[in-house]
Amino acid sequence: MAVAATHRIARDEVVWAFGPEMTPALEIEPGDTVTLETNDCFTGQIRTEADLVTEIDLERVNSATGPIAVRGAEPGDSLVVELLEVKPGDTGFATLIPGMGQLIERVRAPLTQVFRIDGNTIHMNERISFPLRPMVGVIGCATAGETVGNGYAGEHGGNLDNHLHGPGATVYLPVRRPGGMLAIGDMHASMGDGEICFTGVEIAGEVTIRVSLLKGRQGTWPVTELADRWVVHGTAGPDFMEALDRASEEAARFLVDQWGFTIEEAFVFLSVACDANICQACRPQPFSTIARIAIPKIDACPAPFRND
Repeated sequence: MAVAATHRIARDEVVWAFGPEMTPALEIEPGDTVTLETNDCFTGQIRTEADLVTEIDLERVNSATGPIAVRGAEPGDSLVVELLEVKPGDTGFATLIPGMGQLIERVRAPLTQVFRIDGNTIHMNERISFPLRPMVGVIGCATAGETVGNGYAGEHGGNLDNHLHGPGATVYLPVRRPGGMLAIGDMHASMGDGEICFTGVEIAGEVTIRVSLLKGRQGTWPVTELADRWVVHGTAGPDFMEALDRASEEAARFLVDQWGFTIEEAFVFLSVACDANICQACRPQPFSTIARIAIPKIDACPAPFRND
């Protein structure tokens, strides 16, 4: 069932980076719903298998629609972004990029693969099809300091490439500048954890969100809440172990600060009950690596933030 949104932003309202000074394309009240038209990762530059990633303008990659200013959002707060609908178009693409990916020396590159979307199924070709799993790759807010291009992830969010960011997910984004300045883009019809060929099924579409405000609480990185678990992130440069260290520290910080765990309890609980995952670690690559820790919803820690 379609959600009737309060506002709409066209896909030509594009940002290519998150910085401390962003001009809003739209200002909303907490609780409003917005439909954002999103470009594909390549911003329309690849449409057929004859279009190769080596021939496009790499300055026009990973566009995000927005930004959206939320009235009353101040540094120290969190934007609470409910992903109500993530609706991809009919055709998507994946690419093989020379020099990028764990198997790249064994395949022909550059190469473009076209995917056809039919209902809830993605068709790679006549033999191979698999379930639709729509998500957004870029979701973030203004930074506190330096400007960060959309190809990178960081404490502001950005190119988190977390396949959990699909319909039904709620993302808590730390506000570092007044209004928050939320932008979303880089939709995928599907993408696996690890993203070993440096791409998902890149596709244009529409995302409908509800944006609320959590006053006075935030994580160091965005936090994602699902029906059965909540998920913290940690980002670093190309070193996955450093990203995992940061995600583990972030998870322990939530358990101790929000739910009263001792650090020893948190350390043991993270090992015996929680899962460490990878969002993006294509090698070799100069971009940020994203690790995440999933915490099950139990009575002792039923949500990221205490409701009191």
